[in-house]
Amino acid sequence: MRCEGEVVLIYYQDQPTVYARIESIETDIKKDWYHITLLLLTLPAQTITWILRESYIDGESFTMEDVPVRLEEVKKLSPRVSPREDPSASEPSGKKESAGKTGKVIPFRK
Repeated sequence: MRCEGEVVLIYYQDQPTVYARIESIETDIKKDWYHITLLLLTLPAQTITWILRESYIDGESFTMEDVPVRLEEVKKLSPRVSPREDPSASEPSGKKESAGKTGKVIPFRK
């Protein structure tokens, strides 16, 4: 089951609609149902609470007023390691191949 702090993408009518962060998941009186509080990452941000089964929280499609809805996990991207920080990226010859364009660093001055 998803956990607090995770970001999900909400599909509404089978279209990706809005990102949300899971704020809390609390058990409901009914067995296998949960109160899931989501912070919708919109402007302005909004908080909603839905009562869902565990399978719905995990991505199974469900309906609200006959409209299909689904929560999809947003995969975390691991940060890229720069060649200076990655010891395996050093080449003994001192020559490095550039995968893309190199940029110029311009310092900010007052």
